[in-house]
Amino acid sequence: MKNEGDSSLNIIAIQASVHLSFDHRYLVQNLSVQAFNNATVPPSTQATFPYIFAVSKFIQPGNFDLVDIIVYEIDQNPFQSTFYNGTIEVTEPGGLLSVQNLSKKTKREPKAKVEVGTTTTDASTDEWLEGTAYSQLLSNKSKKKK
Repeated sequence: MKNEGDSSLNIIAIQASVHLSFDHRYLVQNLSVQAFNNATVPPSTQATFPYIFAVSKFIQPGNFDLVDIIVYEIDQNPFQSTFYNGTIEVTEPGGLLSVQNLSKKTKREPKAKVEVGTTTTDASTDEWLEGTAYSQLLSNKSKKKK
């Protein structure tokens, strides 16, 4: 806050609100009010005041309008000034897991090769199956084809 006047400014509070960016009439969240006790800015001086805030964890990611207001008094007359009115981007919270990390393709290890045997239609190579139900099935099929 820069005081270019002749009287001291008594800083009362800073407050903010979040609105839909496409329709400013819709209030999304009132942010906390930071009150200041006996904070003054003498004439021809400049002062900085902290204001820490966080939007609700339930607000979906996207663009919103943030409006910050400082409330002050000059000679016991109340005033307020908007010191920020612009677009902010709400992003997903960081942490060990996030949707962005989960959506990335991960490198998979190649599957182990498992030999499943060989197939053949030549019954002469299936000597080890002679006398089984499988060999009888094959001989019945070959008889039907003729």
